[in-house]
Amino acid sequence: MNCLSCHEPIQIKFGWNDLFYLNDPSSICSACSDQLERIEGEICRMCGRSFSIFPEQYRQDDCCFDCLEWEQHGSSITKNRSLYQYNPFLKEVMARFKYRGDAELVKLFQKELQALVKRAFKGTIVVPIPLSKERHYERGFNQAELVAGMIGCPYYHALKRPVHEEKQSKKSKRERLEHATVFTMNEEFRSAIANSDVTIVDDLYTTGATVQAAGKILLDHGARTVSSLTIARG
Repeated sequence: MNCLSCHEPIQIKFGWNDLFYLNDPSSICSACSDQLERIEGEICRMCGRSFSIFPEQYRQDDCCFDCLEWEQHGSSITKNRSLYQYNPFLKEVMARFKYRGDAELVKLFQKELQALVKRAFKGTIVVPIPLSKERHYERGFNQAELVAGMIGCPYYHALKRPVHEEKQSKKSKRERLEHATVFTMNEEFRSAIANSDVTIVDDLYTTGATVQAAGKILLDHGARTVSSLTIARG
């Protein structure tokens, strides 16, 4: 088997468990895996940002200043948890995944996504962030839906994105916050969302504007709580 990232052969050390197919084959080699910077240790209780790389003066107790500001304006998200720091290696992987059509790369994250869901999102309903029709046609797939598919449980298209906007990656932080993405509710799933704990799934958390906007719609339509899960934390 070759690594999905670098395409070099993966060196597998066989053990007794492999004889009985108890170990899942890996889709990433150790050299590429070592370049993924896992978020571990002390984190912001809301956005999941690692405090190991965050200046002490921009936090208050267990919460960063960005999240304290969200709380002052009425945060719709109980918590966000992300697998990795958005470092240069992961930026390149995500660019190939989102913008160059290499959808298979999502499989790199499957095992750790499933472990994170078991650890932090048990019993929640999964909702991927939608794309506009125009963006979906342009890209050929919705990256958030592919991420949700890796989790291994049903997910609901409870949100719609009727407005076609400039790509989030081309906006400044201020523009993202001032022009929060507009979502609408997919009425087909209103009853499923009502009184449920919901986990929004996306590929990247940066300012939090996207998941905050999506979370507000879900809360307005009866969700008990809304959290978010992303591959990367920018």
